[in-house]
Amino acid sequence: MRRVFLSFLLIFYCALTSAQDIVPVTASGERVVKVEPHIRDQKLYIDADIDFELSDELRNAAEKGVPLYFTAEVEVAQPRWWWFDRNVVKEQQTWRVVYNALTRQWRVGTGDLSLPESSMNDALDMLRHIRGWSVAYVADLEHDQEYRGRLRLRLDTSLLARPFQVDAINSSAWSLATPWKTFSFSVSVAEPRP
Repeated sequence: MRRVFLSFLLIFYCALTSAQDIVPVTASGERVVKVEPHIRDQKLYIDADIDFELSDELRNAAEKGVPLYFTAEVEVAQPRWWWFDRNVVKEQQTWRVVYNALTRQWRVGTGDLSLPESSMNDALDMLRHIRGWSVAYVADLEHDQEYRGRLRLRLDTSLLARPFQVDAINSSAWSLATPWKTFSFSVSVAEPRP
């Protein structure tokens, strides 16, 4: 009985770990194409390329001045063979994309910073090509240890105005989200400078 139970656990673990490496492509094609972690100035930065298109309903709402909020989420864990993985990083960043009909200008930004763009595609390019997102300090990570991470981007309907939140619940056109994309990296000990 014990041998059967251990065999079941081993099969379940193998199925679970192999299923995490599969990156499904949604019906509309949203996906994280590439994630590149790199270290600079004693910080861990994330660069990511994301492939997505807005539905006609989302595009029409944005062109009428409805602000759209997109949230990128990243999680990094340190694998441990004797217990569950230890979560090291859990960060998110939200961008606001809005069209001003008076100035006929798109604006995209995070927090108080907002940049002007000439078209909707130019505004969405900032989300499609995330660059230099600081997610952790190197001092919080162990050297020569493998880390596993995952990243996704989603339309954050919780930040929409109330009437649009109801539309988002009732319509699949408002449910834009990429599946999680996994990546791995390690922090090596830097050579001391002379």
